[in-house]
Amino acid sequence: MKIHVEPTKQSLGEAAAALGASAIRAAIAARGAANVVVATGASQFELLAALVRRDDIDWARVTAFHLDEYIAMPESHPASFRRYLKERFTSRLPALGAFHFIEGDAPDLAAELARIDALIAAHPIDVLFAGIGENAHLAFNDPPADFEATEAFRVVALEERCRRQQFGEGWFPTLDDVPHEAISMTIPQMMRAGLIVLAVPDSRKAQAVRDTIEGPVTPDVPASILCRHSACHLFLDPPSAALLRQIPDTAGA
Repeated sequence: MKIHVEPTKQSLGEAAAALGASAIRAAIAARGAANVVVATGASQFELLAALVRRDDIDWARVTAFHLDEYIAMPESHPASFRRYLKERFTSRLPALGAFHFIEGDAPDLAAELARIDALIAAHPIDVLFAGIGENAHLAFNDPPADFEATEAFRVVALEERCRRQQFGEGWFPTLDDVPHEAISMTIPQMMRAGLIVLAVPDSRKAQAVRDTIEGPVTPDVPASILCRHSACHLFLDPPSAALLRQIPDTAGA
């Protein structure tokens, strides 16, 4: 894993978007199309803002997915990830080739899982943009995470610390309003991406960053598995890097 520490959240977002954009352009040059995954949450604001400003990407050749969505939540809800991404990503990229949204309020969840599993199987991911949760979750894979899942997406239960993060970021008026379940991309599916770009600002992520980089690879720290990915770049700011004993050029295998 390559570690980058940027001086501000804005420069973190710009640097992460630039790296991802380079890989998107390379995929388009190689085979005429690129497939990406984008994430949501407060940690992704600067990255997505920088990414949609890129005018060096032929967005018409890009197909996109997202990582997760709450169960039974309508798109109109302020915390809906579909709403978040339509406001911050797809509405700003009118030329985008396609975006395949997870319908967390689909009447038949088994059919919805089968639909998005088939779609992503047909679109091997070139670049996956993501963050790390305060409990070191990836997407909504809370600890202890399943590193051996065979499906691309699944229904998961959200642990209390994860739910407290969503409340703390201001997406819900009370903790009781935070859903207990979501559809999430699985960790093995995330690990299949050609390039993983992580944007992880803020001091509240510092312990999760330290556990990810300096601890063992373990399901109790879901993001630690990324140390085994051959092309994973972790972008930090000084607050999120504050607990690291040192900033290595690489970590893990």
